[in-house]
Amino acid sequence: MPSSSAEQTLAVQVVDSMERMSGKYPGHRRSSARGACFRAMFTPTGAAAALTTAAHLQEQPVPATVRFSNSEGNPHTPDTAAVTRGMATRFHLPDGGDTDLIALTVARFVASTPQEFLELTEALRPDPVTQRPDLDQVYAFVEAHPHLAEAAAQQPPIPVSYATAAYWAIHAFIWVDADGARQAVRYRWEPAAGRIDLTARDAATRTDHYLTDELHQRLEQAPVAFNLRIQLAEPDDPTHNPTIVWPDQRKEITAGRLEITAPADDQDLRDTPAFNPTRVTTGIQLSDDPILAFRAHAYAESHLRRSHNQ
Repeated sequence: MPSSSAEQTLAVQVVDSMERMSGKYPGHRRSSARGACFRAMFTPTGAAAALTTAAHLQEQPVPATVRFSNSEGNPHTPDTAAVTRGMATRFHLPDGGDTDLIALTVARFVASTPQEFLELTEALRPDPVTQRPDLDQVYAFVEAHPHLAEAAAQQPPIPVSYATAAYWAIHAFIWVDADGARQAVRYRWEPAAGRIDLTARDAATRTDHYLTDELHQRLEQAPVAFNLRIQLAEPDDPTHNPTIVWPDQRKEITAGRLEITAPADDQDLRDTPAFNPTRVTTGIQLSDDPILAFRAHAYAESHLRRSHNQ
């Protein structure tokens, strides 16, 4: 395992590379720079209670804060761009603590180690003249990492609404029950409205902020709901590699239902803290996924620069 000092050094290198890839925008996140926060309530079904002692997955509803965003580090990237969307959820627990779940509109990550991710961001650095990535560098990266070809080729959808996209948490986590038994799981938010995407032609007719505007309008009519689907691993399913999805045939349960009710009243306050996929709670542990563990260091470095308006 790399030392904490080595991970911190790599985190600085990754965030520097992300700035070279997307540009530097002081005061903004280095990824998912533009987003909007919403109030929500999560009601567990109880189906997970036998597998984990996590407080928000038992029987009592808990309030939540949800942030929707696109994945770009450039806060001016329009919603019509064919980029990944994010759904970060912070569950506010009965004991006053929080736990976060960060999910994307793709089922797998684009790198299996932090070093691979650094190399990918370097390959995607825009050419200073064309302001676009050099495709030769991108192809060379994929050729040098053939196990990432499928992940690199995935095309994120352009959804009709933030409310009509599915969001995967990418990483495996370990649930622990009252007796200490462990179960590897993966999370997915399924929209109650169903998955509905735009064609590229239809997307071209939308405004730059259509996803946020549409969700505000939708919430004026009714709450927006998502079901939290949990995929249960079998013993041979890998937990260390977020570029590999588990077979569709794996057992799934519905752990709860999230209802988003309104925009957060205090957008600046809600948007300032960093969501963190390693902020887990009793009954949930991190898997052996090195990308998952590393994200805490990268997020901390990004937040440090953002808090200093860098």
